[in-house]
Amino acid sequence: MSATNLKRTLTGTVVSDKMNKTVTVLVERKVKHATLGKIVSVSKKYHAHDENDEFNQGDVVMIEECRPIAKTKSWRVSKLLEKAQAE
Repeated sequence: MSATNLKRTLTGTVVSDKMNKTVTVLVERKVKHATLGKIVSVSKKYHAHDENDEFNQGDVVMIEECRPIAKTKSWRVSKLLEKAQAE
């Protein structure tokens, strides 16, 4: 079996767009606690490549895994799911 279209995708919120061609995406997921059995929210931040600097803070985006682009950047923003609310 070839590994052609087996890229992992995650959905999260852009929390920082201050870097050049990079956004920080916060991905939250619900996990059942091992001993308590309670549903807890686990979050992790990923650096994702944003070639044209088109995504802003608060946007909900989908990121996909790709080759390492920088030391901490192995994800690429694939599409915009929801635009941030204008205040």
